[in-house]
Amino acid sequence: MAEGRREQPPHPLLSLPPASKRACFRPAPRGPGPGPGHGSGLPGSRYRSPESLLDCAAKAVADKWAFERVEERFERIPEPVQRRIVYWSFPRNEKEICMYSSFQCRVTVGTGDGLPFRRGIRLLETGCVENVLQVGFHLSGTVTEPATPSEPEITHKVAISFDRCKITSVTCGCGNRDIFYCAHVVALSLYRIRKPEQVKLRLPISETLFQMNRDQLQKLVQYLITAHHTEVLPTAQKLADEILSSNSEINQVHGAPDPTAGASIDDDNCWHLDEDQVREQVKQFLSQGGYYGSGKQLNSMFAKVREMLRMRDSNGARMLTLITEQFMADPRLSLWRQQGTGMTDKCRQLWDELGALWVCVVLNPHCKSEEKSSWLKQLKKWGDMDVCPLEDGNYGSELPNITNTLCPELLQRGATSTTNLEGWVGHPLDPIGCLFITLTETCRMDDDNGDPRPPVYHHVPVWGSSDGGESYLTLALEVALMGMGQQRIMPEGLYAQDKVCRNEEQIVAKLQELDLDDLLVQTLRKQAIQLLEAGPFSGLGEVIHRESVPMHTFAKYLFSALLPHDADLAYKVALRAMRLPVLESSAGSGDVGHPHHGISIVPSRYPRWFTLGHLESQQCELASTMLTAAKGDMLRLRTVLEVIQKNIHSSSLIFKLAQDAFKIATPAESPPDITLLNVALELGLQVMRMTLSTLNWRRREMVRWLVTCATEVGLRALVSILQSWYTLFTPTEATSIVAATVMSHNTILRLSLDYPQREELASCARTLALQCAMKDPQNCALSALTLCEKDHIAFETAYQIVIDAASTGMTYSQLFTIARYMEHRGYPLRSFKLASLAMTHLNLAYNQDTHPAINDVLWACALSHSLGKNELAAIIPLVVKSVHCATVLSDILRRCTMTAPGLAGIPGRRNSGKLMSTDKAPLRQLLDATISAYINTTHSRLTHISPRHYGEFIEFLSKARETFLLAQDGHIQFAQFIDNLKQIYKGKKKLMMLVRERFG
Repeated sequence: MAEGRREQPPHPLLSLPPASKRACFRPAPRGPGPGPGHGSGLPGSRYRSPESLLDCAAKAVADKWAFERVEERFERIPEPVQRRIVYWSFPRNEKEICMYSSFQCRVTVGTGDGLPFRRGIRLLETGCVENVLQVGFHLSGTVTEPATPSEPEITHKVAISFDRCKITSVTCGCGNRDIFYCAHVVALSLYRIRKPEQVKLRLPISETLFQMNRDQLQKLVQYLITAHHTEVLPTAQKLADEILSSNSEINQVHGAPDPTAGASIDDDNCWHLDEDQVREQVKQFLSQGGYYGSGKQLNSMFAKVREMLRMRDSNGARMLTLITEQFMADPRLSLWRQQGTGMTDKCRQLWDELGALWVCVVLNPHCKSEEKSSWLKQLKKWGDMDVCPLEDGNYGSELPNITNTLCPELLQRGATSTTNLEGWVGHPLDPIGCLFITLTETCRMDDDNGDPRPPVYHHVPVWGSSDGGESYLTLALEVALMGMGQQRIMPEGLYAQDKVCRNEEQIVAKLQELDLDDLLVQTLRKQAIQLLEAGPFSGLGEVIHRESVPMHTFAKYLFSALLPHDADLAYKVALRAMRLPVLESSAGSGDVGHPHHGISIVPSRYPRWFTLGHLESQQCELASTMLTAAKGDMLRLRTVLEVIQKNIHSSSLIFKLAQDAFKIATPAESPPDITLLNVALELGLQVMRMTLSTLNWRRREMVRWLVTCATEVGLRALVSILQSWYTLFTPTEATSIVAATVMSHNTILRLSLDYPQREELASCARTLALQCAMKDPQNCALSALTLCEKDHIAFETAYQIVIDAASTGMTYSQLFTIARYMEHRGYPLRSFKLASLAMTHLNLAYNQDTHPAINDVLWACALSHSLGKNELAAIIPLVVKSVHCATVLSDILRRCTMTAPGLAGIPGRRNSGKLMSTDKAPLRQLLDATISAYINTTHSRLTHISPRHYGEFIEFLSKARETFLLAQDGHIQFAQFIDNLKQIYKGKKKLMMLVRERFG
């Protein structure tokens, strides 16, 4: 905290006590008394003796009474009694020091080492605290910061004032400006708590001064002025002048102030809190807008307020008031109001927390009625301000009120009537969460060792209750179950709906901290039964409104909690909660696997369900939990499956359920559970049917998984999906994935099939392949041929399907691919036939010299040439008709003249071994076509040629000349061709000059 305090008018709600400087009028009688450690039973001492009656009384007085009240109440206070009261007036609990020196409620070893509390402990443990002196209610000392590589050793003077076991002001020479105590204040405070016997203790300075005569007092003053003349001399002279003046104000007051004498009766008893720093830090965090760190810091401040409230520290309300003032002064509120827009989601969360904390403050049963009245007055004042946001964070009044909107609608529809239009769960003020925490706090068994373990609760009876078994813990459980089970309409807007989901998860997390004993289980069963039978007020009733918030998250908790104690009730609750009515009336046979489907089906007069995707995933989690629990129980598994199939409309989520069931059914080190495997398979089949006619990017993964699952189930499952493939897969999926995987060697080994079983499976796969090839020859023909290789009749049937489809439904690339496959399998003549059919679908223009089909054309010509002269003669007319690119034709011509045809050695054929002449058929036709292509290409290129392409064009003519020279009169034809070019394109002088230089 800050070292000093500027004088300022006190806030009407936040009066902070000044440093103790009350007037002292008389001394108390003095007498012998015990030292500070006498009979104290200190926490750190090894052997504890019973506390004396004096210490017991002094501790009680020091904790509750201002010392001034003690002086007024008793005429004579013995010095030993004064000493013990002064001794016990310092704070005794390190947790309180930690609360004012760190954001964290519990600081354990190894965590938060940079926090003032941890640093203070290190300073104390390394012997950096010295010269500790307690004078009355004032503690002082020096704390030395060790030298670092960058900083020298430095000593700070620290002073602490305290009253009634609370630190009321702090001063440190380090100049710390923060809402927390600095490490030096922490070190000095912990020194006093841990080593009180080593602290020199004196009574308030006024008592010591009373013992002195005039000469001693004059000597004290003069020595004091001499020691600190630069600091106190002006003040001392001023006071002396006023004392010597009979009419001065100082002489009108009886007695004199003593900063070490403790607080006055009228002073508020509260811990020191630097209000200026709280305001400044909150203002700074708010000014950072949506920056992540700022929201985190503000949440930490909220947590600090909550911690103070838990410890019944009045500074909790003071700090919350300071925070609220800065929230109300946030300039963005005016901007949002002017623009008519809502605040950001992060700001809404902060405002929600602010409101929840004020609920805790106002409902605090320990606060005084006048405090409560002043808070309510201040809250009303803030609420009346124009910039104060509404509970949903919006400023516009154009948003319809959900109560006014839905009530007439419910009556018109004749639907189930529900009055719970405003839900308790997700409410901005979090009534269920606040009440649950309030009730459980009473039952919490706190340990002070700082371990970050979950809280431990015990039953605290409710006195006066007619039910003897009722405790605050059972009431907390009832409150949470009633709130979570309330039937309520889904609120408007993304933020409000998201808040419902988050609040549900928070309450469930709190419920999971409870260790369910017999009493809590009895309460759980009673509430679950009531929710099932509660009618329209319950979200688990038989009939619910279409817009009701689903109960999946809540039911998952109930199911897990009830299952070990009452399985039938657990399944009844979970099965009832599986419904998602908002999708029931609109979800048909199609797939609504994406959140936007939910938005589109909700009528515009109802709020859109922005969190539908999350709600569906929670529904899936509930189903998965039930499937896991029902493992081995065929009747329950079948029941859960029928619910799933009725209520879950997302293919992706059903697929996830299928995967979960498969994983649980096939543990690594034990036999599979066949009942759960069949459930997984059935869910997978449903996914296949749902996504067969829709686009889903995971479809391929789903198909592969289904085959894997069917393989685990066994042969009959595989035969079944092969025989009913048309209801589950596309022809391409059925042949390329399903049948191919089923026929793989790994599948045969996995199933350990005998020969008849392998034949049955192969027969089903071949039948599927032929059916798919008939339905989609373009994409399935090759797969069908591959699957039918080992069966002659099936293979011939597949080949005929390809031939029949070649003229109409297949592209040249598909036919070339199948033709290459046929050649690879040893059917060159069939390969030639398919290649010829492919050539009829091809058309290569003069300028497509990089077309991907060129390699196929060259391969087809090479195949024909290798088969013999007849096949070459048959394909050349097709090539001449389909290919108009001169370079491709010249390449084919060159390859055909390099070797003799018929080298493939087809049985029954004779090969002459002679090279073919370009002057005779069939090469003569190819040569003429090539020359014609060169001529046509030349004229086409010259039409739009630019000078930078002249060199390339000359090279092109050189290749053309090579082709011309293959003819008997080729040199004459080429010369005439060049002459024609010179005549026609004589305007291109530079180009023609290059032509003459190269070709004459």
